[in-house]
Amino acid sequence: MSGDISMLSDDDTPLSVKPSARGTQNGHVIQNGNGRVLSDSPMSEDDDMPLSQTTRTKSEPMTPDVRSLKRKKPAMMSESSSEDDKPLASSPAKSKSAAISMPGAVEQTTTKAPTANGKRARTSSKAVVESSEDEDDAPLAKPKRVANGKAKPKGRPAKKVKKEESEPDIESEDGTPVPARKAPPRVKRKMKDESDADDSPSEDDKPLTKKRATKTPAAKKTKGKGKAEASEDVKPKKRGAKKEETEDSKLASKKKEEMDEDTYKWWEQQNAARDGSVKWTMLEHNGVYFPPAYEPLPKHVKMKYNGEPVDLPVESEEVAGFYGALIESPHAQDVTFNKNFFDDFLKVLKKYPPRNGVKITKFELCDFRPMYEYFESEKEKKKSMTTAEKKAAKAAKDELEAPYTHCTLDGRKEKVGNFRIEPPGLFRGRGDHPKKGALKHRLRPEDITINIGKDSPVPTPNVPGKWKDVVHDNTVTWLANWVENVNGNYKYVFLAAGSSLKGQSDMQKFEKARELKKHVDRIRADYQADLKTKQMMERQRATAMYFIDKLALRAGNEKGDEEADTVGCCSLRCEHVTLLPPNKLVFDFLGKDSIRYYNEVQVDDQVYKNIRIFKGNKNDEDELFDRVNTGALNKHLASYMKGLTAKVFRTFNASLTFQELLDRGTPDKGTTQEKLNAYNHANRMVAILCNHQRAVPKTHEQSMTKMREKLRGLKYERMKLRHALFSIDSKFKKKKKYQEPESDLDDEAIESHEEQLKAKDLEKAEKKFQKDNEKLVEDGKKPQDDSVLKEKLKEVEAEYKRLKKERGTEKHALKKERPTEKIEDAIDKLDEKIKAFKLQMEDREAGKEVALSTSKINYLDPRITVAWCKDNDVPVEKLFSKTLITKFPWAMEADPEWKF
Repeated sequence: MSGDISMLSDDDTPLSVKPSARGTQNGHVIQNGNGRVLSDSPMSEDDDMPLSQTTRTKSEPMTPDVRSLKRKKPAMMSESSSEDDKPLASSPAKSKSAAISMPGAVEQTTTKAPTANGKRARTSSKAVVESSEDEDDAPLAKPKRVANGKAKPKGRPAKKVKKEESEPDIESEDGTPVPARKAPPRVKRKMKDESDADDSPSEDDKPLTKKRATKTPAAKKTKGKGKAEASEDVKPKKRGAKKEETEDSKLASKKKEEMDEDTYKWWEQQNAARDGSVKWTMLEHNGVYFPPAYEPLPKHVKMKYNGEPVDLPVESEEVAGFYGALIESPHAQDVTFNKNFFDDFLKVLKKYPPRNGVKITKFELCDFRPMYEYFESEKEKKKSMTTAEKKAAKAAKDELEAPYTHCTLDGRKEKVGNFRIEPPGLFRGRGDHPKKGALKHRLRPEDITINIGKDSPVPTPNVPGKWKDVVHDNTVTWLANWVENVNGNYKYVFLAAGSSLKGQSDMQKFEKARELKKHVDRIRADYQADLKTKQMMERQRATAMYFIDKLALRAGNEKGDEEADTVGCCSLRCEHVTLLPPNKLVFDFLGKDSIRYYNEVQVDDQVYKNIRIFKGNKNDEDELFDRVNTGALNKHLASYMKGLTAKVFRTFNASLTFQELLDRGTPDKGTTQEKLNAYNHANRMVAILCNHQRAVPKTHEQSMTKMREKLRGLKYERMKLRHALFSIDSKFKKKKKYQEPESDLDDEAIESHEEQLKAKDLEKAEKKFQKDNEKLVEDGKKPQDDSVLKEKLKEVEAEYKRLKKERGTEKHALKKERPTEKIEDAIDKLDEKIKAFKLQMEDREAGKEVALSTSKINYLDPRITVAWCKDNDVPVEKLFSKTLITKFPWAMEADPEWKF
């Protein structure tokens, strides 16, 4: 028995519990130094290296073995501890603390990947609330009267928000940033009214690429030169672009004037919200949009069983089709997915058996390929549709959904987020979810509860049936809810991300995190003192708070027996934390979404001793913090600041760390791409801190290949310009600047690149010919003859024959003569573009295993990004997608000097 336990009283010893199931998954080590501070070197090679390249593997990864056992009630145990570890009741806590006053970057950021197995057993829990929006607005149990989120500020009626007509461009055709006008501190901003605000997370990281037509309030006037001149052979300069931009600007201005009356800037109304419970006084909407009914497959398309076609009723055929569409996906290779699907499929077959009497009993004898091939052929048909056909199909779809896209809230038209009811299908789950592959039932009006104003008309469903219930709860922000059948969780329909209610909730969340700055020093001092208290409960709570503050761990909640074996700080088991003398801890567990958290971190000596005490006399499956739970921890935190929870610490630490990394790592005189790399580096460090990992995207290598091809194209462009100079005057060959050939551009690469360019130009000519003819037919005119296309194709062939003859001659004839000064300028600009593009490639490779969008959407105050963009002359569209700009309109007017 450890001497650290010997002098604790009977009441102070940790409680032990029964064993539970184990589960691990491949992950990465994020080694922190003292505190949470990420690397002081903001752009070091190690920090920018992808996680996989810094991983040290101790053993092969083990497949999670998820078991579920009931915990028994805690039992009191008596032990004592040595004088060395015994807290002195009369001694005040030392002022010196490992807690850093403001979190920055982790001192050491390395990754390792030893494999560990863990066991986990949990008590079952009911109705885990799952919300598609902020958790604050989700009901706890009953759909009628639900715990709500944060209130709007009180006060006078609000104004209306103006929508943006067009999106600004992020760069010119050659990649150089387009200058943007400097915005005054409080400029009226326009927001585009999007057709769909519930974009996937992946969309949130994509920068905008539309042409700049309006002023961007988030960026100062860009310094430096304008568009770079490239070779006319590769990228001809567009004519009339300036005129077109002016016309677009006038149109946008006109639209702005027309919409001024509808502008509602709730964030300028300091007292706009009501009290903490009432969210609205009038809410009217058309309910939710149900997917269309199932269309049976053609009679010749049937699944087979043991080689024999099966004549399935439509109810069974639909379920078989769900799996048939996935047989070439990784899901169909998953044992759990297949088992859960087949179990549910057999239940459906029992109710709706095959009409031709085939008995289906074994999954291995099922052949869904005929269905798969039919679905693939239908996909190809859709892809081959003409532009006009695609537009017509989209217009028909939009017309059906139009009544459900918006609602009326307190007299204002607001966009609805996820107004579409989820179609039936197979549950995918996240990570190693035990229910993946289970059948999601088709939802009907009888499953849906809608929330509207008392005086609002009850909407009629777009499919036969009646609503389960109609409630009038103005203390919540959801419009509809239902319980999904797989996990028994509540699902909700909320307003879109850019709505006033959601915007207020987001803003208040980050303001609460900023408010924590006023209290954090006192909280840290208290938990540092409690690390040595005689009361075991307080000592465990202080240690848990240390981990939440330093390592940004989630608080953790109990899970049901049929849920994935994921844990957080308060639900850690002894097996999840390993002691490495003299003062290191190794964390290894499955976090949210079954993402493995592995971290080897140096901690305070007292924290190390506490963990040794907490683990004493316990089994691996026992709880580490057996006297602490999330509810009690949050109640304690609320005594310091109203509304303070462990989740607020995570937002606070992420935003403050991000701000410090940006302040320290942004180059004052760097290029736009260098500044963007510094931003992405800071974002990446926060994502690592918060364990926002992801698997390498399937398209990553394909994306990198395209980028390498584009880089080769830029080098080819530069080579042709050099050769054009040599053709004009041979003296340029003697200049050192132009002597060396472009790297990685040998004869084989040149030939391959020209073949690719030729194929693209031929395809482009054919598409243009087809599009022009379609337009002529629409206008009632006669289409062009095929001879026009043949002539165009001949011109392309002739051009590439000329380029072929130029190979190896170091000479090139431009299509249009240009002075040598212009060619030299174009080469200089291409050099800058190549340099920036290489940095962009490095940044893409470095971030392939880190999910940057999660922290950007949920944990980083958007005003940090907007202020940084304005202060560094970087267009905000480079970092925020159209979806994020719509989500955070209140942040777009942050001043350049604003700090978290």
